[in-house]
Amino acid sequence: MEIKQVPTNTITRNLSELAKPTGNIYETVMIIAKRANQISANVKQELSQKLEEFSNYADTLEETFENREQIEISKHYERLPKPTLVAIEEFRDGEIYYRKVDEQQ
Repeated sequence: MEIKQVPTNTITRNLSELAKPTGNIYETVMIIAKRANQISANVKQELSQKLEEFSNYADTLEETFENREQIEISKHYERLPKPTLVAIEEFRDGEIYYRKVDEQQ
């Protein structure tokens, strides 16, 4: 999964600009939150797969081995921007598809 370059510092956002596409800030927040959860799950799955290669099925917990590659992979994922920031940028760029369920159905 490719993560966009987004600012990792705190940014004040204009709520009325964020709410324009949906007309409701609460709907916008829910769309962004659901997308952030998807991104987070994908990143977690990807990290777990990469770290699984290094897993050692030892019988005792005393046998802990330090692996430089494993540490570097973990540090890389720690430096990634938060899923919420990525989701906000995707929403602002119009990259998130969302729809309302018709109430009459």
